[in-house]
Amino acid sequence: MNTQSIILTLTPNWRAYYQLTKPKVVALLLLTALVGMVLALPTLPSLSLLVPALVGIGLLSAAAAAYNHILDQRIDAIMTRTHQRPLVQHTISTPKALFFATSMAIIGMVTLFVFVNALTAWLTFASLIGYAVIYTMYLKRATPQNIAIGGLAGATPPLLGWTAMTGEVTGQALLLVMIIFIWTPPHFWALAIHKEKEYAKAKIPMLPVTHGAEYTKTLILLYTLLLLPVTWLPWLTQLSGLLYFAGSTILSLSFIYYAYRLKFKPTRKAAFQTFKFSIIHLMVLFILLLVDHWLIHY
Repeated sequence: MNTQSIILTLTPNWRAYYQLTKPKVVALLLLTALVGMVLALPTLPSLSLLVPALVGIGLLSAAAAAYNHILDQRIDAIMTRTHQRPLVQHTISTPKALFFATSMAIIGMVTLFVFVNALTAWLTFASLIGYAVIYTMYLKRATPQNIAIGGLAGATPPLLGWTAMTGEVTGQALLLVMIIFIWTPPHFWALAIHKEKEYAKAKIPMLPVTHGAEYTKTLILLYTLLLLPVTWLPWLTQLSGLLYFAGSTILSLSFIYYAYRLKFKPTRKAAFQTFKFSIIHLMVLFILLLVDHWLIHY
C-alpha cells in the first residue's frame, strides 16, 4: 500500500474522531469561556494562563460531547439529524470512542490542575458530569423540562474562564452564566419543534412532543422576553458599556421577533430559522462583550 492510500485510509477515522467532539459547539463554548477570562481582569490575561485554560476547558468539553455520542447511539440512529454520526455508521467502535473521550477528559483535567487551578478543574469536570451523565442519561429521557434544567451544564464556560483567571466565583461571572442559561431553552426548543416527529419516534420527551408545538412556542416567546433584561445585567452592573447595551438590545429584540413570528405567523421553516438565529444571537452577544471590554480598558 503506497503513502497516498494510507492517508486516504486514515483520513475518515480522523474526521470521525473530530466529529465526535462536536467542534462547532465546543468552539462556541470556548468563545464564551474566553470572554469570561478577559472580563475577569482589568488587564489582558497572561498567555501562559489563558492558553492552558482554553486547552483544558476545550478538551473536557470535547470529551463531554464524545460521551454524548456514545450514550445516545440508539437515539442518533433513529433521527435524521444524527443518523450519520460516526458511532451510528460504525466508523469508530464504541470502545475506541470511549478511550478517546476518557483520554481527553484526563488530559484536560491534568492541564487545568497543573497549569490553571483546582477550582476550574473541578467545575469543568462537574459540567462534564452534568451534560454527559445527568442530562444525557437521565434528564433527556425523563422530563420535558430536560433542556431547561440540563442547560446549566452548557452555561458554565464563562464562569470557568473567570475562575481560571481569578481562582474565585463572583456574582458578575454568574451573570454571564445566567444569560446562557436563559438563552438555552428557546434555542433548543425551536430545534425540537423543527424535529418534533423525530423526537417522538425516538421516544424522547421533548416539550413539543409532550405538550405540543403551540405550548412550546409560547414558552419560547416568554423566554426571549425574559432574556432581554437578563442580557442587560452586565451593563447594569458596569461589567460592560453602552456598545454592549445597544448591541444586546438589538440582538434580543430580534430574537423576540423570531419567537413572535414562530408563535403567531409561523411558516414551514420558522422554527429552524429561529434556532439558527439563536446561535448568531449568542455568538455576537459575547463578541460584543469582548469588544466593549477592550474599548473600555485598552
